[in-house]
Amino acid sequence: MSREQNRETKAVEKRGITPARRRRINRLKKMIVWTILSMILFPVLGCIILGVNLYRARKSVDTMARRIEDLEGTLQEYVDEADRTEALLELNEEILQKTQDARAAENLQMRNALVADVSGNEAGAEAGNRKVYLTFDDGPSVYTEELLDILKEYDVKATFFVTGKGKERYSDTYRRMVEEGHTLGMHSYSHEYTNIYASLGNFKEDLETLRDYLYDVTGQMSRFYRFPGGSSNRVSGTNIQELTAYLDAMDIAYFDWNISAGDATGVSVESDQIVNRVMSQIPDHQVGVVLMHDAADKHSTVEALPKLIEEIRALEDGTEILPITDETMLIQHVASRKAASAQE
Repeated sequence: MSREQNRETKAVEKRGITPARRRRINRLKKMIVWTILSMILFPVLGCIILGVNLYRARKSVDTMARRIEDLEGTLQEYVDEADRTEALLELNEEILQKTQDARAAENLQMRNALVADVSGNEAGAEAGNRKVYLTFDDGPSVYTEELLDILKEYDVKATFFVTGKGKERYSDTYRRMVEEGHTLGMHSYSHEYTNIYASLGNFKEDLETLRDYLYDVTGQMSRFYRFPGGSSNRVSGTNIQELTAYLDAMDIAYFDWNISAGDATGVSVESDQIVNRVMSQIPDHQVGVVLMHDAADKHSTVEALPKLIEEIRALEDGTEILPITDETMLIQHVASRKAASAQE
Protein backbone atom coordinates (compact mmCIF):
# COMPACT_ATOMS: atom_id res chain seq x y z
CA MET A 1 0.00 0.00 0.00
CA SER A 2 1.30 3.41 -0.97
CA ARG A 3 1.96 6.13 1.44
CA GLU A 4 -0.89 8.25 0.03
CA GLN A 5 -3.40 5.44 0.39
CA ASN A 6 -2.28 4.88 3.92
CA ARG A 7 -2.86 8.49 4.77
CA GLU A 8 -6.35 8.36 3.25
CA THR A 9 -7.20 5.18 5.07
CA LYS A 10 -6.05 6.63 8.29
CA ALA A 11 -8.08 9.79 7.68
CA VAL A 12 -11.15 7.74 7.00
CA GLU A 13 -10.64 5.63 10.02
CA LYS A 14 -10.31 8.78 12.03
CA ARG A 15 -13.72 9.94 10.79
CA GLY A 16 -15.15 6.54 11.54
CA ILE A 17 -16.31 5.87 7.89
CA THR A 18 -15.59 2.44 6.54
CA PRO A 19 -15.32 1.69 2.78
CA ALA A 20 -18.61 -0.25 2.80
CA ARG A 21 -20.38 2.70 4.32
CA ARG A 22 -18.80 5.00 1.79
CA ARG A 23 -20.16 2.86 -1.03
CA ARG A 24 -23.63 2.98 0.48
CA ILE A 25 -23.37 6.76 0.79
CA ASN A 26 -22.31 7.03 -2.85
CA ARG A 27 -25.19 4.82 -3.97
CA LEU A 28 -27.60 6.95 -1.94
CA LYS A 29 -26.26 10.13 -3.52
CA LYS A 30 -26.78 8.64 -6.98
CA MET A 31 -30.35 7.64 -6.12
CA ILE A 32 -31.07 11.14 -4.83
CA VAL A 33 -29.60 12.66 -8.01
CA TRP A 34 -31.60 10.32 -10.26
CA THR A 35 -34.75 10.95 -8.25
CA ILE A 36 -34.32 14.69 -8.61
CA LEU A 37 -33.57 14.31 -12.30
CA SER A 38 -36.64 12.09 -12.72
CA MET A 39 -38.84 14.58 -10.91
CA ILE A 40 -37.61 17.23 -13.32
CA LEU A 41 -37.49 15.20 -16.55
CA PHE A 42 -40.83 13.36 -16.34
CA PRO A 43 -42.96 16.48 -15.95
CA VAL A 44 -40.97 18.12 -18.73
CA LEU A 45 -41.49 15.11 -20.99
CA GLY A 46 -45.18 15.02 -20.01
CA CYS A 47 -45.53 18.69 -20.91
CA ILE A 48 -43.80 18.12 -24.23
CA ILE A 49 -46.03 15.16 -25.07
CA LEU A 50 -49.13 17.05 -23.94
CA GLY A 51 -48.07 20.03 -26.01
CA VAL A 52 -47.59 17.86 -29.10
CA ASN A 53 -51.00 16.20 -28.60
CA LEU A 54 -52.64 19.56 -28.04
CA TYR A 55 -51.05 20.88 -31.21
CA ARG A 56 -52.30 17.87 -33.14
CA ALA A 57 -55.77 18.22 -31.62
CA ARG A 58 -55.95 21.87 -32.56
CA LYS A 59 -54.78 21.07 -36.05
CA SER A 60 -57.42 18.33 -36.32
CA VAL A 61 -60.10 20.72 -35.02
CA ASP A 62 -59.05 23.31 -37.58
CA THR A 63 -59.20 20.70 -40.34
CA MET A 64 -62.64 19.53 -39.19
CA ALA A 65 -63.83 23.13 -38.99
CA ARG A 66 -62.74 23.72 -42.58
CA ARG A 67 -64.47 20.52 -43.68
CA ILE A 68 -67.63 21.55 -41.87
CA GLU A 69 -67.50 24.92 -43.59
CA ASP A 70 -67.04 23.18 -46.95
CA LEU A 71 -69.93 20.80 -46.20
CA GLU A 72 -72.15 23.66 -45.09
CA GLY A 73 -71.31 25.48 -48.31
CA THR A 74 -72.08 22.38 -50.37
CA LEU A 75 -75.29 21.76 -48.42
CA GLN A 76 -76.39 25.34 -48.98
CA GLU A 77 -75.75 24.92 -52.68
CA TYR A 78 -77.94 21.80 -52.68
CA VAL A 79 -80.64 23.63 -50.72
CA ASP A 80 -80.51 26.56 -53.12
CA GLU A 81 -80.65 24.19 -56.08
CA ALA A 82 -83.57 22.30 -54.50
CA ASP A 83 -85.39 25.57 -53.92
CA ARG A 84 -84.83 26.56 -57.53
CA THR A 85 -85.98 23.14 -58.73
CA GLU A 86 -89.09 23.29 -56.55
CA ALA A 87 -89.88 26.76 -57.84
CA LEU A 88 -89.47 25.55 -61.43
CA LEU A 89 -91.69 22.53 -60.77
CA GLU A 90 -94.37 24.73 -59.26
CA LEU A 91 -94.14 27.06 -62.23
CA ASN A 92 -94.34 24.15 -64.67
CA GLU A 93 -97.28 22.69 -62.78
CA GLU A 94 -99.05 26.04 -62.87
CA ILE A 95 -98.41 26.38 -66.60
CA LEU A 96 -99.58 22.79 -67.18
CA GLN A 97 -102.74 23.34 -65.15
CA LYS A 98 -103.53 26.52 -67.06
CA THR A 99 -102.95 24.70 -70.32
CA GLN A 100 -105.19 21.81 -69.26
CA ASP A 101 -107.91 24.22 -68.12
CA ALA A 102 -107.68 26.08 -71.41
CA ARG A 103 -107.92 22.83 -73.36
CA ALA A 104 -110.82 21.64 -71.21
CA ALA A 105 -112.65 24.91 -71.82
CA GLU A 106 -111.92 24.68 -75.54
CA ASN A 107 -113.11 21.08 -75.71
CA LEU A 108 -116.22 21.94 -73.72
CA GLN A 109 -117.08 24.74 -76.12
CA MET A 110 -116.48 22.45 -79.09
CA ARG A 111 -118.60 19.69 -77.59
CA ASN A 112 -121.39 22.10 -76.74
CA ALA A 113 -121.33 23.19 -80.35
CA LEU A 114 -121.41 19.58 -81.51
CA VAL A 115 -124.18 18.68 -79.10
CA ALA A 116 -126.61 20.77 -81.09
CA ASP A 117 -125.85 18.66 -84.19
CA VAL A 118 -125.15 15.14 -82.93
CA SER A 119 -125.45 12.35 -85.42
CA GLY A 120 -128.32 10.78 -83.54
CA ASN A 121 -130.58 13.42 -85.08
CA GLU A 122 -133.27 13.70 -82.49
CA ALA A 123 -135.57 15.05 -85.15
CA GLY A 124 -136.00 11.44 -86.19
CA ALA A 125 -136.94 10.31 -82.69
CA GLU A 126 -140.37 8.81 -82.22
CA ALA A 127 -142.99 10.98 -80.65
CA GLY A 128 -143.70 10.25 -77.03
CA ASN A 129 -142.35 10.97 -73.60
CA ARG A 130 -138.95 12.56 -73.35
CA LYS A 131 -136.21 10.13 -72.36
CA VAL A 132 -133.25 11.08 -70.18
CA TYR A 133 -130.25 8.81 -69.69
CA LEU A 134 -128.02 9.56 -66.71
CA THR A 135 -124.49 8.37 -67.46
CA PHE A 136 -121.40 8.39 -65.25
CA ASP A 137 -117.85 8.22 -66.66
CA ASP A 138 -114.50 7.21 -65.10
CA GLY A 139 -115.71 5.07 -62.19
CA PRO A 140 -115.73 3.14 -60.03
CA SER A 141 -114.51 5.52 -57.35
CA VAL A 142 -114.81 6.04 -53.61
CA TYR A 143 -118.21 7.63 -54.28
CA THR A 144 -119.75 4.98 -56.54
CA GLU A 145 -121.44 3.14 -53.69
CA GLU A 146 -122.98 6.44 -52.57
CA LEU A 147 -124.26 7.04 -56.11
CA LEU A 148 -125.71 3.53 -56.19
CA ASP A 149 -127.39 4.08 -52.83
CA ILE A 150 -129.09 7.24 -54.13
CA LEU A 151 -130.20 5.56 -57.36
CA LYS A 152 -131.59 2.64 -55.35
CA GLU A 153 -133.44 4.99 -53.01
CA TYR A 154 -135.12 6.73 -55.97
CA ASP A 155 -135.54 3.48 -57.95
CA VAL A 156 -133.63 4.94 -60.90
CA LYS A 157 -131.46 3.00 -63.31
CA ALA A 158 -128.40 4.67 -64.82
CA THR A 159 -125.47 3.84 -67.06
CA PHE A 160 -121.87 3.59 -65.82
CA PHE A 161 -119.07 3.84 -68.36
CA VAL A 162 -116.29 2.35 -66.27
CA THR A 163 -112.52 1.88 -66.43
CA GLY A 164 -110.53 -1.02 -65.01
CA LYS A 165 -106.86 -0.30 -64.51
CA GLY A 166 -105.89 -0.27 -60.83
CA LYS A 167 -109.49 -0.84 -59.68
CA GLU A 168 -109.36 -4.47 -58.62
CA ARG A 169 -110.70 -3.48 -55.17
CA TYR A 170 -114.01 -2.48 -56.78
CA SER A 171 -115.06 -5.96 -57.88
CA ASP A 172 -118.13 -5.87 -55.61
CA THR A 173 -119.07 -2.45 -57.00
CA TYR A 174 -119.01 -3.69 -60.61
CA ARG A 175 -121.20 -6.62 -59.59
CA ARG A 176 -123.59 -4.37 -57.70
CA MET A 177 -124.08 -2.19 -60.80
CA VAL A 178 -125.16 -5.23 -62.78
CA GLU A 179 -127.21 -6.84 -60.00
CA GLU A 180 -129.21 -3.64 -59.41
CA GLY A 181 -130.14 -3.26 -63.07
CA HIS A 182 -127.78 -0.52 -64.19
CA THR A 183 -126.09 -0.64 -67.58
CA LEU A 184 -122.40 -1.47 -67.46
CA GLY A 185 -120.60 0.36 -70.24
CA MET A 186 -116.91 0.59 -71.08
CA HIS A 187 -114.80 3.74 -70.98
CA SER A 188 -111.41 2.13 -71.78
CA TYR A 189 -109.32 0.00 -69.45
CA SER A 190 -106.53 2.49 -68.75
CA HIS A 191 -108.07 5.88 -69.69
CA GLU A 192 -104.59 6.83 -70.94
CA TYR A 193 -105.30 8.86 -74.05
CA THR A 194 -101.78 8.71 -75.51
CA ASN A 195 -101.79 4.91 -75.33
CA ILE A 196 -105.39 4.18 -76.31
CA TYR A 197 -105.42 6.44 -79.35
CA ALA A 198 -101.86 5.73 -80.54
CA SER A 199 -103.07 3.06 -82.98
CA LEU A 200 -105.99 0.80 -83.80
CA GLY A 201 -104.01 -2.08 -82.27
CA ASN A 202 -103.62 -0.24 -78.97
CA PHE A 203 -107.32 0.65 -78.97
CA LYS A 204 -108.31 -3.00 -79.54
CA GLU A 205 -105.99 -4.30 -76.83
CA ASP A 206 -107.23 -1.77 -74.28
CA LEU A 207 -110.91 -2.40 -75.00
CA GLU A 208 -110.61 -6.18 -75.06
CA THR A 209 -108.67 -6.11 -71.78
CA LEU A 210 -111.51 -4.18 -70.13
CA ARG A 211 -114.26 -6.25 -71.70
CA ASP A 212 -112.67 -9.53 -70.58
CA TYR A 213 -112.01 -8.13 -67.11
CA LEU A 214 -115.62 -7.02 -66.64
CA TYR A 215 -116.89 -10.38 -67.89
CA ASP A 216 -114.65 -12.23 -65.41
CA VAL A 217 -115.88 -10.04 -62.54
CA THR A 218 -119.60 -9.74 -63.36
CA GLY A 219 -120.37 -12.51 -65.83
CA GLN A 220 -121.80 -9.90 -68.19
CA MET A 221 -120.33 -9.02 -71.60
CA SER A 222 -120.62 -5.26 -72.01
CA ARG A 223 -122.05 -4.04 -75.33
CA PHE A 224 -121.68 -0.29 -74.87
CA TYR A 225 -118.68 2.03 -75.12
CA ARG A 226 -117.86 5.69 -74.60
CA PHE A 227 -114.65 7.10 -76.02
CA PRO A 228 -112.47 8.90 -73.46
CA GLY A 229 -112.98 12.52 -74.50
CA GLY A 230 -115.87 11.48 -76.74
CA SER A 231 -115.76 10.40 -80.40
CA SER A 232 -115.09 14.07 -81.20
CA ASN A 233 -111.89 14.14 -79.11
CA ARG A 234 -108.94 16.00 -80.60
CA VAL A 235 -106.33 13.71 -79.04
CA SER A 236 -106.63 10.57 -81.15
CA GLY A 237 -103.71 9.94 -83.47
CA THR A 238 -105.80 7.32 -85.25
CA ASN A 239 -108.68 8.07 -87.58
CA ILE A 240 -111.76 7.83 -85.36
CA GLN A 241 -113.64 6.11 -88.19
CA GLU A 242 -111.23 3.16 -87.93
CA LEU A 243 -112.07 2.85 -84.26
CA THR A 244 -115.82 3.13 -84.78
CA ALA A 245 -115.62 0.53 -87.57
CA TYR A 246 -113.92 -1.84 -85.16
CA LEU A 247 -116.68 -1.26 -82.58
CA ASP A 248 -119.31 -1.92 -85.24
CA ALA A 249 -117.57 -5.17 -86.15
CA MET A 250 -117.57 -6.16 -82.47
CA ASP A 251 -121.29 -5.27 -82.23
CA ILE A 252 -120.49 -2.67 -79.60
CA ALA A 253 -122.58 0.53 -79.65
CA TYR A 254 -120.85 3.71 -78.55
CA PHE A 255 -122.54 6.69 -77.02
CA ASP A 256 -121.48 10.30 -76.65
CA TRP A 257 -123.76 12.85 -74.99
CA ASN A 258 -125.88 15.87 -75.81
CA ILE A 259 -126.24 17.21 -72.26
CA SER A 260 -123.22 17.97 -70.10
CA ALA A 261 -123.25 18.46 -66.33
CA GLY A 262 -120.02 20.43 -66.63
CA ASP A 263 -118.26 18.37 -63.96
CA ALA A 264 -115.37 17.23 -66.14
CA THR A 265 -111.98 16.54 -64.58
CA GLY A 266 -110.16 19.76 -63.75
CA VAL A 267 -113.39 21.75 -63.48
CA SER A 268 -114.78 22.57 -60.04
CA VAL A 269 -118.53 23.17 -59.84
CA GLU A 270 -121.11 23.26 -57.08
CA SER A 271 -123.97 20.78 -56.95
CA ASP A 272 -126.58 23.48 -57.68
CA GLN A 273 -124.63 24.48 -60.78
CA ILE A 274 -124.73 20.89 -62.01
CA VAL A 275 -128.49 20.65 -61.48
CA ASN A 276 -129.20 24.00 -63.13
CA ARG A 277 -126.96 23.25 -66.10
CA VAL A 278 -128.55 19.86 -66.79
CA MET A 279 -132.10 21.08 -66.29
CA SER A 280 -131.54 24.03 -68.63
CA GLN A 281 -130.54 21.64 -71.45
CA ILE A 282 -133.15 18.91 -71.05
CA PRO A 283 -136.02 20.81 -72.74
CA ASP A 284 -133.92 21.04 -75.94
CA HIS A 285 -133.76 17.28 -76.43
CA GLN A 286 -136.38 14.59 -76.88
CA VAL A 287 -133.64 12.07 -76.10
CA GLY A 288 -131.11 13.40 -73.65
CA VAL A 289 -127.90 11.59 -72.73
CA VAL A 290 -126.42 13.36 -69.69
CA LEU A 291 -122.67 13.30 -69.17
CA MET A 292 -121.57 13.18 -65.51
CA HIS A 293 -118.46 11.89 -63.79
CA ASP A 294 -117.85 9.37 -61.03
CA ALA A 295 -114.46 10.26 -59.57
CA ALA A 296 -112.74 10.90 -56.25
CA ASP A 297 -112.87 14.68 -56.78
CA LYS A 298 -116.52 14.75 -57.86
CA HIS A 299 -118.56 14.64 -54.69
CA SER A 300 -120.53 17.66 -55.90
CA THR A 301 -121.96 15.32 -58.56
CA VAL A 302 -123.08 12.94 -55.81
CA GLU A 303 -124.64 15.85 -53.93
CA ALA A 304 -126.45 17.00 -57.08
CA LEU A 305 -127.94 13.62 -57.98
CA PRO A 306 -130.98 13.53 -55.62
CA LYS A 307 -132.12 17.02 -56.56
CA LEU A 308 -131.52 16.34 -60.24
CA ILE A 309 -133.68 13.21 -60.15
CA GLU A 310 -136.43 15.07 -58.30
CA GLU A 311 -136.45 17.96 -60.76
CA ILE A 312 -136.47 15.68 -63.80
CA ARG A 313 -139.39 13.73 -62.35
CA ALA A 314 -141.19 16.97 -61.59
CA LEU A 315 -141.28 17.89 -65.29
CA GLU A 316 -144.91 17.90 -66.49
CA ASP A 317 -144.23 16.24 -69.84
CA GLY A 318 -143.79 12.74 -68.40
CA THR A 319 -140.05 12.63 -68.86
CA GLU A 320 -138.57 9.19 -68.12
CA ILE A 321 -135.14 8.39 -66.63
CA LEU A 322 -133.77 5.22 -68.21
CA PRO A 323 -130.56 3.18 -68.54
CA ILE A 324 -129.00 2.81 -71.97
CA THR A 325 -130.12 -0.36 -73.75
CA ASP A 326 -130.03 -1.80 -77.27
CA GLU A 327 -133.21 0.19 -78.01
CA THR A 328 -131.72 3.55 -77.00
CA MET A 329 -131.31 5.97 -79.89
CA LEU A 330 -127.61 6.51 -80.61
CA ILE A 331 -126.24 9.88 -79.61
CA GLN A 332 -122.87 10.26 -81.33
CA HIS A 333 -120.72 13.26 -82.13
CA VAL A 334 -119.07 11.36 -84.98
CA ALA A 335 -121.51 8.92 -86.57
CA SER A 336 -120.47 5.31 -87.02
CA ARG A 337 -121.13 3.61 -90.36
CA LYS A 338 -123.85 1.55 -88.68
CA ALA A 339 -125.59 4.66 -87.37
CA ALA A 340 -125.32 6.39 -90.74
CA SER A 341 -126.81 3.34 -92.49
CA ALA A 342 -129.64 3.16 -89.95
CA GLN A 343 -130.54 6.81 -90.62
CA GLU A 344 -130.64 6.21 -94.37
